[in-house]
Amino acid sequence: MKTRLALLLCVVGVSGYAQSGTFTATANMTTPRMGHTATLLNNGKVLIAGRIDYTTQSSAELYDPRTGTFTATGNMTTPRNRHTATLLPDGRVLIAGGASAESGEGALPFNAALASAELYDPQTGTFAATGKMSTPRIGPIATLLNDGKVLLASGAYPGAGYCCFPLGAELYDPDTGMFTATGDMIASGYADTATLLPNGKVLITKGLPQTGPYLSNAELYDPSKGTFTFAGYAEANHTGPTATLLMNGKLLIAGGDWGDGDGGSFIAEGYDPATGAFSRTGNMTVGREQHTATLLPDGSVLFTGGHLVIDLAASAEIYDPIKGAFTRAANMPTAHELHTATLLGDGTVLVAGGFAPFPTITSNAEIYHPAVLVPSPQLLSLSGDGQGQGAIQHANTVRIASADDPAVAGEYLSIYLTGLTEGSVIPPQVAIGGQMAEVLSFGTTPGYPALNYVNVRVPSGVAPGPAVPVRLTYLSRPSNAVTIGMQ
Repeated sequence: MKTRLALLLCVVGVSGYAQSGTFTATANMTTPRMGHTATLLNNGKVLIAGRIDYTTQSSAELYDPRTGTFTATGNMTTPRNRHTATLLPDGRVLIAGGASAESGEGALPFNAALASAELYDPQTGTFAATGKMSTPRIGPIATLLNDGKVLLASGAYPGAGYCCFPLGAELYDPDTGMFTATGDMIASGYADTATLLPNGKVLITKGLPQTGPYLSNAELYDPSKGTFTFAGYAEANHTGPTATLLMNGKLLIAGGDWGDGDGGSFIAEGYDPATGAFSRTGNMTVGREQHTATLLPDGSVLFTGGHLVIDLAASAEIYDPIKGAFTRAANMPTAHELHTATLLGDGTVLVAGGFAPFPTITSNAEIYHPAVLVPSPQLLSLSGDGQGQGAIQHANTVRIASADDPAVAGEYLSIYLTGLTEGSVIPPQVAIGGQMAEVLSFGTTPGYPALNYVNVRVPSGVAPGPAVPVRLTYLSRPSNAVTIGMQ
């Protein structure tokens, strides 16, 4: 069977680090935006939602990489900014929290915080309300866990500055459409980043902007226990950095606000889950805050824009984890701050909106082209075209999980694919019939260096049928969908 699979391969090289790339302009968004969200959908399009100009709006639009154009889609049920957007295992997008109003000076009234949430359905292009959070949250963090639930935590009740930071966290269950309480965070403070680690825990970094100078600390959320534990202090005192999970499983934390009013920080450091320690790495080429950081498929990290000490908001740079060093990349055509950056299925990056620079809000968008393009992973099918019956075996057999020999809940399956990064410890996430499957192991198939495998446990609750969809998400990029038979 493995010989047959090898004949179906489309070989993709993913080793080495891109040292250069270029930006080119693409079409403008339908309207200027900042403080919006950008979510790569299963169909390869990008959902852009919320926040227009100095008002909070409900409009949303889609970017289609195939045509390079933006088009309007359905409006959200509630106007929002500083909300979260999370792609769920069934392909819908959870939009949660945020603020419902903002003045031109950036002041937020107490009643602006939202507890409401809604779901975007790409098949219908519409939003619909779902369950409410127990706590209104502006700027919360949201993390899709390995069981398919979404962790929502932190955020703020705004007033004269950020004053109130809820300790309580909650989980959204896509099956019930409800939020339920989970453990309380350890310390007060605004959560800047939340990252799902390879061990399934979530590292949350926080700053305390009401105390200044900012004190950066971290906590770990353990989904198996529903509890938070203290994870130490970062070496640098800054808030609002970016956090990027590297291929080696360590976390790169970079930039943010020094807390001295002079602009962004150039300090970068790593967090090692194996030791629980923070340590400095090379400095960024310029200080940045309100920037973006995007893990590229070759393992390097692209940083774009932000509010800088000097007027370089159109600048970009690349972090090389092997050298632990940053190098300048080509400039973007437009300055961007409080923008979004989305890794697309073909390996390019969409940069959109934000200040250009403050106080002008832009609709401009551009595409970053790495030196080497690495497309998203592809699940293999028996037909060889990536469609229909998947090359998915009952574990430890050569039997295909087909309509004639269906899979059952709880059993192990072996999924064959291409496109995982060689040597990476970041696990993919696999959805079977819209339910998250437990990933047991993954890697390169022995004897077939271009062939990857993922072993999973079939989740319960999957509707039976002869053609149940299976899809993998890796580095936030969905694969194609193939099918299996389910009993």
